[in-house]
Amino acid sequence: MRAALCKSLDGPSALELADIPEPQPRPDEVIVRVKAVGLNFADTLITRGKYQHKPDLPFSPGAEIAGVVETAGAGLSPGTRVMAYVNYGGAREKVAVRASDLVTIPDSVSDTIAAGLSVTYGTALHGLNDRAQLESGETVVVTGAAGGAGQAAVEVAKLMGARVIAVASSPEKLQIAKHSGADETILFPGSDLKQSVRALTGGNGADVIYDCIGGEAAEPLVRALTWQGRYLVVGFASGEIPRIPINLLLVKGTAMLGVFWGESVRRATRAHAANMARLLDWVAVGKLAPRIHGTFPLERITEALAVLDRREATGKVVLTI
Repeated sequence: MRAALCKSLDGPSALELADIPEPQPRPDEVIVRVKAVGLNFADTLITRGKYQHKPDLPFSPGAEIAGVVETAGAGLSPGTRVMAYVNYGGAREKVAVRASDLVTIPDSVSDTIAAGLSVTYGTALHGLNDRAQLESGETVVVTGAAGGAGQAAVEVAKLMGARVIAVASSPEKLQIAKHSGADETILFPGSDLKQSVRALTGGNGADVIYDCIGGEAAEPLVRALTWQGRYLVVGFASGEIPRIPINLLLVKGTAMLGVFWGESVRRATRAHAANMARLLDWVAVGKLAPRIHGTFPLERITEALAVLDRREATGKVVLTI
């Protein structure tokens, strides 16, 4: 079977397409024939050895898949459409997946959409629902709001009844965030984040910050929180991990919460399954329509990852197999 392999930590451009043996499932696994693979910025990092998880070489990138069950197991019959988060190894024609990690895809949801739900939308729902315990009517500020993670957070926050303020680095990106449902926007760099958030909230500050970028945006946003506000540490797309004076948390009773979605999937399987079912239901009934930047066949994976590497994606980048 065909697989995109990372044989050296030289980045996405060094990936090679190769024929490898078919996977042999363990007793708790089933074989899934992969139809679509959601790609993420993390795939550009893992192929450089810069992601928190460092698999042994050679490996395939691709953390989220959609496909069909090929071998029966754990009550799943061949032909059942499923999706799963696999951490890495998805960019190949077949994968062995623990049956307990599989989520059934409704008939009305395409493989392309399902393959792009797990990481960005799963992280958004875990962060906003499980970690921040967002309530309807609260105000959420989302940084990097035009990227895949940011757009997902904007959409999920709106579906949960929040008012959303989007932060992005260009007028064009702010328009993308508005299209995703943002109520207000802030251009950054180019504005005082603390003052802008306060102005848009009548001086009260934000209830929740969903920060995908870190860097110089972090401290002014911590200062822009309201009493008992929650700051979600989601990622560091800016490339800089900020240092925050913790006295800022004390004076307003605020909290900084880490959003490590991948680990939560492993530790809280029931909560993850419930979140995935909620997301799929929103898609099935038309409440959620994830934006797809583009689809690429497996043999063009380097081209697909280059889009993410150059920060050009305005939606999900998906491989089709």
